[in-house]
Amino acid sequence: MMSNFRLHLLSLSLLVGLAAPLGAANAQASISSVGSGSVEDRVTTLERISNAQAQLLQQLQQQMSDNQSDIDSLRGQIQQNSYQLNQVIERQKQLYQQIDSLSSGSNGAQAGGGADAAAAGATGAAAADSGSSDNASAAAPAQTGDANTDYNAAVALILEKKQYDQAITALQAWVKKYPDSTYQPNANYWLGQLYYIKGKKDDSAYYFATVVKNYAKSPKAPEALFKVGVIMQEKNDTAKAKAVFQQVIKQFPNSDSAKQAQKRLAGL
Repeated sequence: MMSNFRLHLLSLSLLVGLAAPLGAANAQASISSVGSGSVEDRVTTLERISNAQAQLLQQLQQQMSDNQSDIDSLRGQIQQNSYQLNQVIERQKQLYQQIDSLSSGSNGAQAGGGADAAAAGATGAAAADSGSSDNASAAAPAQTGDANTDYNAAVALILEKKQYDQAITALQAWVKKYPDSTYQPNANYWLGQLYYIKGKKDDSAYYFATVVKNYAKSPKAPEALFKVGVIMQEKNDTAKAKAVFQQVIKQFPNSDSAKQAQKRLAGL
């Protein structure tokens, strides 16, 4: 039995010995079948392929680098725009706070407008025109032709320099020069505030009513209407004051101005 085992093992060894050369030959045949021509030609071809791949990889890397530069540039632009937007928002907040602080006759609010306010303000139109002539001698800053720049310059006369007469002159000129500006409601509201401070209540009511009549959707329109009612009350025109306060409550029931109007009505 041992001899049979040895014979079997010997047979297996012979088979493996024969298979190894045959496998090597087949592998060699497979390698030699790649491409055609001499070994030098095939090496040259492989070098060309390698160089082309390297060039393509370099182009892809350059494109990725360019794309990254564009992304970085866009990111920087977005950050700059966000900063500028935040500055504008903060500036508007400061303006509204300054507007409210200028008023000495009422607590600030935000509410709307109506026909009663326009009618009440119309009585001050002639007085407003005379007010313009009173300020003719006040030096206003030269207009640049840019609505935003000129508006900011006029507001600076109020907030920074406290030159109210010059501010009135500048804002009146601005209102006429830039009728399509989105700052028209604010400019007219400023004029109403400034005339109120000067004690010219008819002129003040005229400009507040202008905000209500022409820019009813402006955030300042509700407050402007309420202040028309305050002026009517201070002029002892109780009937008009009641009508205006009721208009505030009717059109803007959820506003702060409506709450203020309700308190005023309770005291009339």
